[in-house]
Amino acid sequence: MLQPLEGSQAIAQAVALCRPQVIAAYPITPQTHIVENISKLVADGTLQCEFISVESEFSAASVVLGAAMAGSRAYTASASQGILLMAEVLFNIAGMRVPIVMTCANRAISSPLSIWNDQQDSMSVRDAGWIQLYCADNQEAVDTTIQAYKIAERTELPVMVCVDGFILTHTLEAIDVPTQAQADEFLPPFQFKRSLDPRHPLSFGTLVSPDFYTEARYSHHQALLKAETEILFADQQWAAITGRRCGGLLKVEGHPDAKIAILTIGSVLGTLQAALDEFPPEQPVKLIKLRCFRPFPVEALKTACENLTDVIVLERAFSPGGGGIVGLEVLAALAELPTPPRVHSFAAGLGGRDIPLSLLGKLLEAAKRSQHERFSIIDVELSRLPEEDR
Repeated sequence: MLQPLEGSQAIAQAVALCRPQVIAAYPITPQTHIVENISKLVADGTLQCEFISVESEFSAASVVLGAAMAGSRAYTASASQGILLMAEVLFNIAGMRVPIVMTCANRAISSPLSIWNDQQDSMSVRDAGWIQLYCADNQEAVDTTIQAYKIAERTELPVMVCVDGFILTHTLEAIDVPTQAQADEFLPPFQFKRSLDPRHPLSFGTLVSPDFYTEARYSHHQALLKAETEILFADQQWAAITGRRCGGLLKVEGHPDAKIAILTIGSVLGTLQAALDEFPPEQPVKLIKLRCFRPFPVEALKTACENLTDVIVLERAFSPGGGGIVGLEVLAALAELPTPPRVHSFAAGLGGRDIPLSLLGKLLEAAKRSQHERFSIIDVELSRLPEEDR
């Protein structure tokens, strides 16, 4: 049944449906409403779990690491500087192959300080070894959170569910919240075969010499690559129960004969969909929603783009001195095609700057002009900068 829910409230209900046993929480805007809503569910008796209020994001990640290693289904959430503070532990969780689910309420990184949305925080830890799934709307955030537990527990890899701060976390949508019966049918009780047991002592994350470190990293990399199958399987199985899909690794929509596609990640997909409806361009355009960023779905992307002449990548983060983070990976993947399309990479909406529907036309025009420019920030106001920085 559809319910009008704030994104954070809906995510909290999705977490509760997964029956976590330990939740560690530290507030940070715009993630705070998620753990506030979870704490209310615990206080009301709706959710039976150990809810631990900690003193920092580093501690939150450390608590869920220990809880999962002891055999408990665990959850945490964070954003922005909080993600950076827990970065050391995020690498440990992934390297030890511990199945944990975390929500990242995407927010810009300081400095300058910004509490508004872009995706620099999750992109900054893209190499930590977590599966990263990005949600286009709050229904996807609910469904992906539940899917994430199955993916994590079948792959023994942690999953970061990324939702745009404020744009999703603080907005109301009509959400079809799954029933507890549906969640239980989809997600069996947690069993971690490598959980700590004093009767059978084991060590994790211990010092290894160069003789073994390479093999550990190789194994981790291979596990992430193989996780594509589990991500697709979870989406298919969830669709069989609820009738809803999140798109698996990526989703393509638009005219089948279009030669131009705009690839994006997160909630800006809705803006582009609305722009195509209100301002249809002269040429047909496809939209590619990249749901899975880690592992990066090279083969699926090549299939989606094999008959295109141009791919415009629109992203909410970038690597200073390098360019678009997603755009560079798209460029590398599509270079393997016999006739690769031109890839145009643009950043927009940094620090929460509004992305108007008119951006669609600007993207298409800029792509025509930027035959030799691989990256630019399309909505920068150069007049606000000193001459030497333009």
